[in-house]
Amino acid sequence: MMRKILIFLSFLLLVGCFAKKKTTYSKTRTVTVKSSEDDLSREEKTKKDTFENKKAEQVIETALTFTGVRYRYGGITKKGMDCSGLIHVTLTENDIVFPRVSHQMANEGKRIKIGQVQKGDLLFFKTSKRGKDINHVGLVVAVDDEIKFIHSTTSRGVIVSSLREGYWNAAFVKATRIL
Repeated sequence: MMRKILIFLSFLLLVGCFAKKKTTYSKTRTVTVKSSEDDLSREEKTKKDTFENKKAEQVIETALTFTGVRYRYGGITKKGMDCSGLIHVTLTENDIVFPRVSHQMANEGKRIKIGQVQKGDLLFFKTSKRGKDINHVGLVVAVDDEIKFIHSTTSRGVIVSSLREGYWNAAFVKATRIL
């Protein structure tokens, strides 16, 4: 039986070697690709997104240089700054005109859902039990499995915090996109 299988396999091998491949000869084919308007608009959007991302990275880089600066109400220097002062100075150094006070900042830009937050967006908080105005602002510096933002706190100065932290999560009011 084994011998018959070997002979059959040898036969298949020999027949396969003598089979002629079918070859077709034709003119050289040329393929042209024409871009549509949709392709161009996608390309323009990509360029715009890259520019905005680059601007956001520059703004974040500037803000991070203030890490560790102590808190000072109304401050806008490395000797001390408050939360809106940090954002105002950061944006001003990147040639972006923006209000100085957090509740006025909250009226600028496009409101976005928390799931749409990207680097460079602003987060607004209400940390005071009295009053209805937004009184705290932070700049998003990272979005991974959690949203991290830089801001100035009365107790620790300019730091990076997570929106997952209970205090900040409870005080969160809205996010806006300005870049």
